[in-house]
Amino acid sequence: MRIIPAIDIIEGKCVRLSKGDYSTKKVYNEHPLEVAKEFEAHGIRHLHLVDLDGAKSKHIVNYKVLESIASKTGLKIDFGGGLKSDEDLRIAFESGASQITGGSIAVKDPEIFERWIEKFGNEKIILGADADNEKIAVSGWQEASKEELLPFIQKYLQKGIEYVICTDISKDGMLQGPSFELYKKIINTSEGIKLIASGGISTFDELPKLAEIGCEGTIIGKAIYEGRISLKQLENYILDS
Repeated sequence: MRIIPAIDIIEGKCVRLSKGDYSTKKVYNEHPLEVAKEFEAHGIRHLHLVDLDGAKSKHIVNYKVLESIASKTGLKIDFGGGLKSDEDLRIAFESGASQITGGSIAVKDPEIFERWIEKFGNEKIILGADADNEKIAVSGWQEASKEELLPFIQKYLQKGIEYVICTDISKDGMLQGPSFELYKKIINTSEGIKLIASGGISTFDELPKLAEIGCEGTIIGKAIYEGRISLKQLENYILDS
């Protein structure tokens, strides 16, 4: 299972939120590149970079942070937050993203998102399926949609998507453990899915459980920043797997 630390960006700084609530913002580092370099020094090869300003303003904002990390580390970056147009996508890939994650766009403008899948392929485009009570949330989680989580994922698997990041919003940033049962349900009903678990990871012991369920990757944020999971533990996990 791939280990994918998260860096969330507001005003160019590395922050974390709780349940996607911008009023809970906590700044962990003014220089995201320093954080990314530390991850890389511990054998980590992947990074989940989220433009929270972009998610709110509905267009890419913090692409300079992406460019800086992509040009000064060897990390493979999946980038999301506010990608709504072909121009946003062009900027993200030109700034060094290996993959992009589309969430709101897949709900609000499926034609564009399906075109991206066709044009760039399922290795480059990830479906962001962020849900609260198994209902998809959009616009940086500021809005709920009527889309049900499982049918939403199924629909895009049929369109060629393989990688899906699923965040249970009720768990995100709460350090109370991930939604094991939800991920089991998704994997058991979604043939061929490469599911990346996100939200709530709080201890190292949860990682082997997610791997056992069949998650292809897991995104870890606050547990690293709050010292619940050490980079040394992650380095050893990567070396052993």
